[in-house]
Amino acid sequence: MSGRADSGLPKACTGIAGLDAITFGGLPAGRPTLIAGAAGAGKSLFALTFLVNGATRFDEPGVLMSFEERAEDIAANSASLGYDVDKLVAEGKLAIDYVRVERSEIEEAGEYDLEGLFVRLGYAIDKVGARRVVLDTLEALFSGLGDGPVLRAELRRLFEWLKARGVTAIITAERGEEGRLTRHGIEEYISDCVIALDHRVEDQITTRRLRVLKYRGSAHGTNEYPFLIDKGGISVLPVTSAGLQHPIQDAIVSSGIAGLDAMLGVRGFYGGSSILVSGTSGTGKTTFAASFIDATCKRGEKAVFFSFEESREQIMRNMRSVGIDLQAHVDSGLLCFEAARPSLFGLETHLTYMNRTIERFEPVVVAVDPISALRGPQSEVHSMLLRMIDMLKVKGLTAMFTNLTGAHGGDHSDQSLSSLMDSWLGLHHLEANGERNSVLYLLKSRGMSHSNQIREYAITDDGVKLIGAYVGPAGVLTGSARETQEALERDEWLQRRQDSDRRRRDFALKRAASERQMLEIRAALAAEEAEIERLVEQAEGREQRIDADREAMLNRRGGGE
Repeated sequence: MSGRADSGLPKACTGIAGLDAITFGGLPAGRPTLIAGAAGAGKSLFALTFLVNGATRFDEPGVLMSFEERAEDIAANSASLGYDVDKLVAEGKLAIDYVRVERSEIEEAGEYDLEGLFVRLGYAIDKVGARRVVLDTLEALFSGLGDGPVLRAELRRLFEWLKARGVTAIITAERGEEGRLTRHGIEEYISDCVIALDHRVEDQITTRRLRVLKYRGSAHGTNEYPFLIDKGGISVLPVTSAGLQHPIQDAIVSSGIAGLDAMLGVRGFYGGSSILVSGTSGTGKTTFAASFIDATCKRGEKAVFFSFEESREQIMRNMRSVGIDLQAHVDSGLLCFEAARPSLFGLETHLTYMNRTIERFEPVVVAVDPISALRGPQSEVHSMLLRMIDMLKVKGLTAMFTNLTGAHGGDHSDQSLSSLMDSWLGLHHLEANGERNSVLYLLKSRGMSHSNQIREYAITDDGVKLIGAYVGPAGVLTGSARETQEALERDEWLQRRQDSDRRRRDFALKRAASERQMLEIRAALAAEEAEIERLVEQAEGREQRIDADREAMLNRRGGGE
């Protein structure tokens, strides 16, 4: 399929993951592209993948003219990558022409030219209606020529002929010596696009890298990019395409540990964030990561677990002992395990492989355990992790990374890694009173308030359980010291409770006695008040009788006169 870049230059998509992003749309349509590299760098595979993708995905038939491998050898070698070349040939979507060039038959006299090649190639193009052409390799075609004028003239003529036919062409070439890109040193000057492949070995670890050296009429990525060749074909990681424009999410992702979620201001991590779990050996970093994965799969979402130290079977067995059944998630198709020794690939190849796995499985959560297992110069490891985090953020994935630190506290690598992470959990052992206990520090979590308490935790048969924080007179207490102090405080509280109950009973008795006394006084006062009322009534009665007697006496005296 041909597209048009922002610059207006027509482009042909390669269909190779990452390469089209680096070239901003693909190779220049209707123009030749040179792919140069040493033996084993992957030149022929890149070219064949370009043809197969064109025929199967973009409805652009192709022609492969090989000067080194026969058609049956090409079909057999590419079958390991899942390419059914014979079927494409039978369907008329691909033509393969093996041209055997004998060096002894080539003379540097003026009669040497490519006319026969043009006739043969033109016939193959017309036969399948080819839009894509691959010539593999130039060195075999011009093996009998030196660097004289005949070679230069025929090379230019070849490239001009391909342009005139309007096909998008790939020409492979071997690396030159002493810093030269190609053997003859002129191929790159007459090509519209030049891609260099490198297969280097550093510290006994191989790394494949790609660089677009030249692209006329179009912008392109200029860095070196790691690429991977395996049973899934070719994958290129477009490192510089990962920037800081990744989308943010407000969705909350549970850590899988209830107590830890409670420490976070939003009851979990923000979706699309990166989380670092660091700690010394034996603190349960893998268990924290497995809890995170388990919670994701229980929600019916996909997850990928990358392990650099333990096999899938070992992790699943160990997690069953703490009540986490990862096997069930693997069986349901929600969990993908990828386990590999760090020394298997170089750093960037690991990154490319992880990128391919993520694109294939399409998870929402990723766990990497542990990143401290990655080997290499600290600056390169840091760069690789930065690229990994950017890659995950661009894809909107929530990721948890574990990191092994030194036995005596924080590691310098933790400090440099923490700046890349959105949340940071520190797991530590505290030794006191003849025992060792585990505590958790929530050092940071961007975009939310969070607990600043140091929390003790235990790994039980039912997963990770956080224990309430306790700060005693001598600081944070854990284990038996915490239990002893809590028992003392319970005894003190019980004593205070008993004292309070006793004082409350004494007060009740005093109050009852006082109330009885008050009742008796009230009764005595009432009786005295009644007696006074009776005496007053008696006195008033006597007064009334005296007055009546006096009046009667006066009446009698008056009647006598």
